[in-house]
Amino acid sequence: MKKIDKNKLILGLAAPVLAIVAAFIITSAIIGATGKDPFHAYQVMVDFGSKADSQVWIINKATPYYLSALAVAVGFRMNLFNIGVDGQYRIAAFFAAVVGGYFTLGPVAIPVMIIVAMVVGAIWAGIAGLLKTTRGVSEVISTIMLNSIGASLIGYFLQDGRLAKKEGNLIHTPYLPGSAHFFEFPTQTKPIYGFVVIAVIAGVAYWFLLGRTRFGFDLRTVGQSESAAQASGVSVKRMVITSMLISGAMAGLVGMPTLLGVSYNYGTDFPTGIGFTGIAIALLGRNHPIGMALGALLWGFLDRTGTQLEFEGYAQEIVGVIQGVIILCVVIAYELVRRYGLKIQQRKVGEELAAQASKSDKAEAAA
Repeated sequence: MKKIDKNKLILGLAAPVLAIVAAFIITSAIIGATGKDPFHAYQVMVDFGSKADSQVWIINKATPYYLSALAVAVGFRMNLFNIGVDGQYRIAAFFAAVVGGYFTLGPVAIPVMIIVAMVVGAIWAGIAGLLKTTRGVSEVISTIMLNSIGASLIGYFLQDGRLAKKEGNLIHTPYLPGSAHFFEFPTQTKPIYGFVVIAVIAGVAYWFLLGRTRFGFDLRTVGQSESAAQASGVSVKRMVITSMLISGAMAGLVGMPTLLGVSYNYGTDFPTGIGFTGIAIALLGRNHPIGMALGALLWGFLDRTGTQLEFEGYAQEIVGVIQGVIILCVVIAYELVRRYGLKIQQRKVGEELAAQASKSDKAEAAA
């Protein structure tokens, strides 16, 4: 049975505890500075968030958030900053909606649309990976530009008479047939998106691929040291392109809960910005599948309860402030704990080396 490292366990718990305490203190101070009672705000959030309909809403909201965080985290694990998830999921959802709306696919409509979305997302992210490996273009710059290009491409096709039609003030692709409607879990209030199952499967696949396979080991090695990975026979260029393809394919799933479970078309009112939220949640969850799941639920909770705070007279921007404070506290707390743990390790190694040197001196003196 593996022995538990107490110091490692304490340091692992210290980081989230420190982050929570710091976030609570700073947030309370900010709310208090506006002349409002922070404890009343927390009470309102807990009471409203604990209602059955709010819990369903939070889970549904957290599903695309989680998928977005997974897409970002794949790149983060090898120091690739895929800031283009927002554009990747939108263009993926658009073409999936076109395929589902214009072609009679029958019972295979859902799997075909999911595959189309993942392939389109992978291609769009793969462009950035190809530019990085062949021309040395930073993935940050290329993915930002691809976001804009993707939005322009969607805007070109999303017009009446092209691949969309006008209905009132909205322009959208044709409605999906009933065979393309994803299943739901009924509750006493509103149903939970069935796509939450796909999100769980994606999380397990992420954990297994990056944590239990040779590919995941190579990916993490490249992220830690490209020269060391190359010396061990790993193709850095191949890993960069492959990682961007996987990240883009994961991003292609982000818009599917909305497309297959809510709107049933892609229109001018399709949600945007989820990709950037995924960056925050990936940072919050430290790229761990469970940590990101908790972060996605927290983000959904804040989105849901923030509306209630407005009715209670609190500033509209207060939820955004809370989210920002939480991210900063998590990042800073983990870095402080990491540095402290590193100092402890260095001190321990120094003591062991000193002890060995002392033994050697005594042995030489005895001889």
